[in-house]
Amino acid sequence: MIDGDTLRMADDHRVRLAGMDAPERRQSCRRSNGAVYRCGIEASRHLRTLIGRYRVTCEALARDRYGRMVAVCRAGGIADLGRRMVADGWAVNAKRYRPDYGAEEAAARAARRGMHAGRFVDPAAWRRGRR
Repeated sequence: MIDGDTLRMADDHRVRLAGMDAPERRQSCRRSNGAVYRCGIEASRHLRTLIGRYRVTCEALARDRYGRMVAVCRAGGIADLGRRMVADGWAVNAKRYRPDYGAEEAAARAARRGMHAGRFVDPAAWRRGRR
């Protein structure tokens, strides 16, 4: 695993999880009490926990501008790791990729799960601001 939305597969190629965008490893967020934490690291840990020791299989949908395969991936009993990351609040819906996880993001926000328990900058906006 590389981060919360990109996997390094056994043959060393990179796969970007479709439909979602997780915070970058260097990105920080704020908890509800105002404390700063490394949400990018937490998102990566959450994905690692979801995968566990299971084999990851992916269905390719496209290639992104970096040449990575964009795919829906599954592991163990989780049919769509991207959907689960958004539902658990450790990623946001990425409108430029399919499928659409808007309902999962809204539910995570309403329940204050993951990053939605505090404040964060959208990962795409954070990347734009870092350049």
